[in-house]
Amino acid sequence: MVEYPVTPRTDLVEDYHGTAVADPYRWLEEMQSPDVLAWVDQQNEVTAAHLDTIEIRDTIRERFRQLWNFPRRSAPMRRGDWYFYTHNDGLQAQPVLYKEHVAGGDPIAVLDPNTLSVDGTVALMTVSLTKDGSTLAYSLAEAGSDWQVAHVLNTETGEQYPDEIRHIKFTTLAWSPDEDGFYYARFPEPGESSDAAPSTNQRVYFHRLGADQFTDELVFARPEEPDHGFHPFLTDDGELLILHVWQGTDTRNRIYYRAAVGEGDFVRLLDDFDAKYEVVGHDAGVLYVLTDREAPRGRIVAIDLDQPDEWREVVPHGEATIEFASIVAGSLVVASLSDASHIVELWSLAGRRLESVDLPTLGAVTQFAGKPEHDEFFLGFESFVQPPVILRYDFTARRLEQHSPEVAGLDPAEFVTKQIWAESKDGTRIPMFVTHRADLVPNGTTPTILYGYGGFDISMVPMYAPDRLGFVESGGIFVVANLRGGGEFGQEWHQAGMFGQKQNVFDDFIAAAEHLIAEGYTSPSNLGIYGRSNGGLLVTACLWQRPDLYGAVVGMVPVTDMLRYHRFTAGRYWTAEWGNAEESADQFSFLHAYSPLHNVRPGDYPPTLITTGDTDDRVVPLHSYKFIAELQGCVGQSGPALLRVDRRAGHGLGKPIAKLIEEAADIYAFFLHHLTHVD
Repeated sequence: MVEYPVTPRTDLVEDYHGTAVADPYRWLEEMQSPDVLAWVDQQNEVTAAHLDTIEIRDTIRERFRQLWNFPRRSAPMRRGDWYFYTHNDGLQAQPVLYKEHVAGGDPIAVLDPNTLSVDGTVALMTVSLTKDGSTLAYSLAEAGSDWQVAHVLNTETGEQYPDEIRHIKFTTLAWSPDEDGFYYARFPEPGESSDAAPSTNQRVYFHRLGADQFTDELVFARPEEPDHGFHPFLTDDGELLILHVWQGTDTRNRIYYRAAVGEGDFVRLLDDFDAKYEVVGHDAGVLYVLTDREAPRGRIVAIDLDQPDEWREVVPHGEATIEFASIVAGSLVVASLSDASHIVELWSLAGRRLESVDLPTLGAVTQFAGKPEHDEFFLGFESFVQPPVILRYDFTARRLEQHSPEVAGLDPAEFVTKQIWAESKDGTRIPMFVTHRADLVPNGTTPTILYGYGGFDISMVPMYAPDRLGFVESGGIFVVANLRGGGEFGQEWHQAGMFGQKQNVFDDFIAAAEHLIAEGYTSPSNLGIYGRSNGGLLVTACLWQRPDLYGAVVGMVPVTDMLRYHRFTAGRYWTAEWGNAEESADQFSFLHAYSPLHNVRPGDYPPTLITTGDTDDRVVPLHSYKFIAELQGCVGQSGPALLRVDRRAGHGLGKPIAKLIEEAADIYAFFLHHLTHVD
């Protein structure tokens, strides 16, 4: 039996609309205090001791290193006579930015983030190039933080400009038409707005090359709406400066614009905050906009800026969910989800469907690069068993071809993916992707991992992951469930799993687990559940709701305290999705009803591993700390209940490859050990 560190409890109780709620581990919210740091060290020691007993972990780690060790690149962005793309040769901590002449020739390294830190935790985040590609504005993040610092580089000489832009996150870097500077959005510097809540009062500025940041011109602000954020960008023709106005993770937004050259007030074109609006492109005074207004699965409309109330429908609402679109070579390239996998179509700007672009197999379009003035576009494509490849569509030949080299040593034909459907508690049909070796016949005891997310309008599509493939290769079954709350089937699907309807997501996931057992894929003792972030909330909620249904649980960077999450860092952005327990008794009621931290009771819970990063400033690690403290005090003999805290690691974005491999080896060793009951 595992001996856990002693975690003191306090008598702290808080009143929520007349209901007393205990919070005995509130002291763990002081994450940098000596007591908490010492407690984390003790937890890591206990976890390491358990994982060190799993003999297959070294074998798993080595196989993951092999599976991760393949070259991969991003979709090339064409600027002038150059293609720009990132490339990782396999096990590099971070991908390197390269440029390559359109006519061919050897690639030239432009920026290598691996030279910027000893431990590989400085990551290249935002890349913005001038039209001819001669100047690069880019941002870096350290140790997985959301906060970034922007810099400027001459891509022809390699000269690093002195410009440095701080206090930025969740922003674009948009070059002006004359390329003498760029637009960006930043938050106040510490102490600048002492009475403002963190991550509020974002404002749009223009930075002129060579100037000090704090002389930058203020372009737009809404002090009366401190929760509004802004993504500035220019239309591809350079005529309009667009502001995409957002509020947290709410899918509804606003669109403002003004002429890109000169000054003037912004026209508040779409200002009702009633739907999602994404500008696809601009042509001769007409904006093409993707929206879910009166179209829950999306449509594309043309808005004449001289007659903005008269919309012309270009791509109508249909059965598939439109995910993104762009104008290339006078056509609309439209990527949609059909039963949670991608299809790509070409449409004319007049609204005529031209053709379908045949993708290699059932999979996901993960990247897109193309401009109106070019006769080509590039897609990043992958599936559960197909490593990422770059595809190029040639408008002259009307043909899609592979642009990046084949990945050696992997044969997708050795695996199979199929889609099955479960029925949730209220009768809703829930799709799942099931992947296993082609020669495997499930026998009811096959080790199986069920993965889910179910939130924020984010779709779970067929994406490649070396660690998942390694698990499948070893004889396991990996299942991805498409739960309500996601975006797979449009806004109605999303809204059915958010706010007061969040329990539907847990019901969907439980139904998926029950279906896998009933159909003879696996058994409760051989079924693991797995999720990260909002998916970590999912699995920790399902842990206490149906502990009898699983043999092991892994929750990565989970949100578990649903009564206080909005008080920390980015948590304030999520209230439109989940609610705010302090705002009303009704919201407190449904949040408290499923909050993992507040519903763990003494009982027999399956082995559980909670992972987090000590520099995660999106889902702060206090959620993991408080939950594991509560679980360790309640778990029965089946345990263990373990906490793994990665040092200098954030929410996941930009994590070095070596850290990804170590983390994955620990997770899958934990799963295989407990699901197959290896002693």
